[in-house]
Parts: sequence; structure tokens; C-alpha cells
Amino acid sequence: MARFTASTAKLQQVDPVWRRIREEAEAAAVAEPALGGFIFSTVLSHDRFEDALSQRLGQKLGHADVGSDLVIRAFEDALDAYPAIGEAARADIVAVFERDPACSRYIEPLLYFKGYHAIQTYRMSHALWLMGRKDFALWLQSRSSQIFSVDIHPAARIGRGIMIDHAHSIVIGETAVVDDDVSMLHDVTLGGTGKDVGDRHPKVRRGVLIGAGARILGNIEIGHCSRVAAGSVVLHDVPPNRTVAGVPARIVGYAGCEEPSRRMDHLLREETESSKAD
Repeated sequence: MARFTASTAKLQQVDPVWRRIREEAEAAAVAEPALGGFIFSTVLSHDRFEDALSQRLGQKLGHADVGSDLVIRAFEDALDAYPAIGEAARADIVAVFERDPACSRYIEPLLYFKGYHAIQTYRMSHALWLMGRKDFALWLQSRSSQIFSVDIHPAARIGRGIMIDHAHSIVIGETAVVDDDVSMLHDVTLGGTGKDVGDRHPKVRRGVLIGAGARILGNIEIGHCSRVAAGSVVLHDVPPNRTVAGVPARIVGYAGCEEPSRRMDHLLREETESSKAD
């Protein structure tokens, strides 16, 4: 490991997320020696967070048809063309750590959480899509659906600070937009309503919280800092800072706090004037 020391020490001064992941990796390797080789190859053998991320995703996505080395090479191309992928991936780790009570370390999303893996696979596929490598992007979408049970079209536009908890049966369509700091649980669909072409998927604005099993359909807008209750079917625009629930969904109150996606409170309560966040 000596050959990584100088560059790693310099990087730690400007990259606190990567510094913390490496510290947690060292502690984990000591606490669980059986995983030492895995932790070393995935985290400690790399100078950069981006390299560790590519390695982990390549391990998960590699297949007899397209090996891990080819996946990693494509990810390197995507990162070279769009370095902001690394910044967004770090913001997603912080989001998971802050919002998921089951996450106690920064290293856990990188190593174990398929929701995090699926979002980062999308980020790579989106970059390749923009680069004109649409077949590779669609292959990644297919593999992500198989491995993570998360199907995100590479043309969708997704911001940073995203948390998908449990991440089973997530579908996000081609023209969907998900702004920064959005949280959603499993079995969420951002879909269309039929065979229309063009702009046909939802626009989810900043700070929205989407409950498990929610269906948001059509070219509609979910206003910033709103909540969609579990099991709801949303077919019309939702104003900012509101809670909607039901089939079909209707407004049942205010969002209850300024940033639902960070608060992660899914309970419906009687709203008071002080809780209204316009």
C-alpha cells in the first residue's frame, strides 16, 4: 500500500468523502479479515473515489457478454467526459448516510446498497447516452434492471443528492426529470400514460419525498418539497409543499416540513398553521 500513500494523503485534504470511506475501509478490513481482499480491491487499492466506484460497479455489472473490464473502461470514458459524475456520486452517498437510519458509515452505500449502485449505473449510462454510445447505455439499463431491479432510461435527467431506499422495482421513464435532493422508496414508477411520444414523463422537483408503491404518471409536475404518500397514483400536477395521497391522489395537506426528502417522515398528520411550508 506504500505506493498509494503520497497521492492519497494529498487527496484526503480536498476530498473528505473519500477520506472517510478509506478510513472506514481500513477499520472494516481489521474488524472482518475475511473481507480484507474484497475491501482492498474495491477501496484501498485505489487513489480516487471515481476509480473505486467504477471498480465496484464493474464487479456487479460484468457479464459473459460484456466483461467487467469493458464496463470499467466505459465508465472511465464517461468520467473523463463528465467529471461531475463523481461529485454527484459523493452527494448521493451523503444523502443516503443522512436519510437512511440503516446506514451508519459512508462506505456502506458504495459496497452494499443496490439503490446507490443503480443510481450510479444510471449516471454512467446517461453520460454514454450523451456521448452517442446509446447501445452501451441501453445495455447498462438492461443489466441494472436485471441486477438491481431498477430500470432507469439513460435519457432521463436526474440531479444529485438522490436516495432510493431498498430500491426494488423502480421504473423511471425516458423523459422523466428528477431534481436535486429527492428521496424515494421501493416500487416507485415515474411513467407515461400510454403510447404517446415526446415529453411524456413526470418532473419531480427539488426536495420531494415519494413513498413506497407510488405511481406518478404522465407529463406532470410534482412541486418542490412535496410528499407523495405510499401507494398513491398521481395523475395531475402537485403544488409545491403539499402532501398528496390516494387513488387517484388528491391534496390532503401541507408537506409538514421544509424538506420532506431529508426528514423522511411519511406519516399523515393534522396540519397546523406553523407546519405549513409554502
